[in-house]
Amino acid sequence: MAHSNHSKESSETCYKNHRPPKVIKISDNMVKIYVWELPVRIFHWINAGAILALILTGIYIGNPFFASIVQEEASSFIMGWIRYIHFFAAFLFTVNLLVRLYWAFTGNKYATSNILRKVFWKDTWETVKFYLFLRHEKPHFVGHNPLAQLSYWAIIGGGSVIMIFTGFYMYIEPQPESFWGMMFGWVSIFGDSFEIRSLHHLVTWVFIIFTLVHIYLSIREDYLERNGTMSSIFTGYKTEHKHTLGEKLEKELTEENKVGEKNDTKKS
Repeated sequence: MAHSNHSKESSETCYKNHRPPKVIKISDNMVKIYVWELPVRIFHWINAGAILALILTGIYIGNPFFASIVQEEASSFIMGWIRYIHFFAAFLFTVNLLVRLYWAFTGNKYATSNILRKVFWKDTWETVKFYLFLRHEKPHFVGHNPLAQLSYWAIIGGGSVIMIFTGFYMYIEPQPESFWGMMFGWVSIFGDSFEIRSLHHLVTWVFIIFTLVHIYLSIREDYLERNGTMSSIFTGYKTEHKHTLGEKLEKELTEENKVGEKNDTKKS
């Protein structure tokens, strides 16, 4: 397994004042790094639940298959509850995304990325070269590699914005003079009702494909790297080689261990 030199500038360090991650030594060469802090993990699972609810209810709203096998009153009742769940999940999804955006500026260095930096695109290209078999060694990153970060910016970021604006527009379309109608009525400049609905459905399928690929790659990474990728979204910790910390963190960890050893010696 290849390792990047974290003493140099890396796409994993976006801002100089980002606090370093918590590190626990588990052997002379291995450490546990607190990569995903609790707010990031909470966002992940709320996001996953909201997206699943939105997809399932959205599919039914677009194709109410119970309508042909139950009475009209029962069909209306089911559709009412499905729409309620869909709208609730949409509001939850939106608020959750805003909280995650806030945490991108207050969390540790793995909580965000900066795609405007030159090093980000350099690391992205090195990662692409590996997947195109143009590079033998895989660039190593403790958090998400820059190619994954780019996909999150495009789909979780850009895709979510499209879904939120088109979704709320369809929600307020029957009431254009309401408060929410005035907030989202401008979305109609991108097309008529059918075109906006079609865009909403198209991005839904992008989310479905992205979710399946995300799950597959997470399982693959966990199997190949043996670093606890899957369990890290529950515990926050990944297992890494000590030298992936970079010179500064590795030195601090070494000094902490020396102090701990001295204290243990005094106690004994």
